[in-house]
Amino acid sequence: MDLAQLEKPILELEAEIRALEMDPTQTTKKEKLEKKLKKLKVETFSNLTDWQRAQLARHPKRPYTLDYIERICDRFDEIHGDRNFGDDAAIVGGLGWIDGNPVMIIGQQKGRDTKQKILRNFGMPKPEGYRKALRFMHLAEKFQRPILCLIDTPGAYPGLDAEERGQAEAIARNLREMAKLRVPVVAVVIGEGGSGGALALGVADRVFMMENAIYSVISPEGCASILWKDPAMAPQAASALKLTAPALVDLGVIDAIIPEPLGGAQSDWDGAAMALKDAVGQAFAELSELLPDDLVEARYQKFASMGSVG
Repeated sequence: MDLAQLEKPILELEAEIRALEMDPTQTTKKEKLEKKLKKLKVETFSNLTDWQRAQLARHPKRPYTLDYIERICDRFDEIHGDRNFGDDAAIVGGLGWIDGNPVMIIGQQKGRDTKQKILRNFGMPKPEGYRKALRFMHLAEKFQRPILCLIDTPGAYPGLDAEERGQAEAIARNLREMAKLRVPVVAVVIGEGGSGGALALGVADRVFMMENAIYSVISPEGCASILWKDPAMAPQAASALKLTAPALVDLGVIDAIIPEPLGGAQSDWDGAAMALKDAVGQAFAELSELLPDDLVEARYQKFASMGSVG
């Protein structure tokens, strides 16, 4: 069952509750429906398949990078451009203050309406986007500021112009340079974490995922097209890819899962942001105790050990 079909009873019940809010004589009925709604949400979202979770990670009402920044920062000053080619709007970043502490925040940004989707290139950065991100990282390192990366992309843009400007080189450079950064780095997959386009912001001391996010080398549809020559096999591919947060914690690819409000992050942006803020704040507090050399060595060992057997 697709997520839209799964959500339909919930949306219908929510609409019925909203209608009752205008009538003070219906308080008792409204309270009964609210209890029914909570129970329905628990039953629905505690038994999601991997494919349904992948669809939830792409939910059009899910909070994006700028939505989280707005809620976790006391102040945020955005920076633009890679000082080489241009300003890729698929990557946003700048200096933010979280509870008075300065943090360099970098993330992929999707758009909501058609105009914004085109401007943000559907959250798929080009080489100048990754070079822009790396410029911000080096700036943070220069001024000894911790770095927070918010990952939300189906993947790096695969177009001809991106390839001509060195897409693979830009991603590879980010991987190398992030591994050497001498400041704490925390990455959070807030929605989709697709392939190298996500990993280019993901070489961090702590890698977290929102509860309903996904992180994979390829999309379920792409995997199904390659293995079965049939995109309709995407649900089976999603299960085989082990792309959900619980599976990736078990595999040691990520460090922890950030819980989402009941019903998913799209149902409560403020609640999701506060959960992210708490997890990130605790991670930075722990990492701030380490010397730069120890940070770099631990980060190297963290990624070098992935995939080891026995």
